[in-house]
Amino acid sequence: MRLLVVEDDPDLSRQLVAALSEAGYVVDAASDGEEGHFLGDTEPYDAVVLDLGLPVLDGVSVLEKWRRDGRTMPVLILTARDRWTDKVAGIDAGADDYVAKPFHMEEVLARLRALLRRASGHASSELSCGTLELDTRSAKVTVAGSAVKLTSLEYRLLAYLMHHQGKIVSRTELTEHLYDQDFDRDSNTVEVFIGRLRKKLGADFIQTKRGLGYRLADPGAP
Repeated sequence: MRLLVVEDDPDLSRQLVAALSEAGYVVDAASDGEEGHFLGDTEPYDAVVLDLGLPVLDGVSVLEKWRRDGRTMPVLILTARDRWTDKVAGIDAGADDYVAKPFHMEEVLARLRALLRRASGHASSELSCGTLELDTRSAKVTVAGSAVKLTSLEYRLLAYLMHHQGKIVSRTELTEHLYDQDFDRDSNTVEVFIGRLRKKLGADFIQTKRGLGYRLADPGAP
């Protein structure tokens, strides 16, 4: 899953990027509203962490522009604790949730997990597909109760497929959500990771739809 952090405080931005990366997300960062708007308008993010008090272009304006342009990714806004009017303005502009500064990083992570679940139609933090289970809180993966050890890229790929279970996902889409904007992307590497996942999980969970992409489905379903 790929996230964007738009925050002008360099220390807080680094902390957010580090915590989100450690949690298994691919993270891009912008330090002002203009750059943040451009990235959010041109890159396919699964969610955005957006500060409202940004230079060049404020967060509410950024969010309003995204929503007018049809950008529907979930947005978690960061607000000053004593500025309730900012919270209202952010929600009215199209934000999905907010966190007041100062905050605990665990709260940001929990709220983002919830936004990502809801965006893909899941109510629980534990995603399942037949005997395959993924706990988004602990990043633990099991098959028939047995733990499966995955690399960070394998986990990202599986998590994206689990959040979009039953849908056909193209190689291009997977590549865009596996790597950050500066990575030299090659969609052929997706095939390598799909092969590794099949070896670790079992060959039948991930189906290849020739010419279209991949689909995660319960192999025991009719």
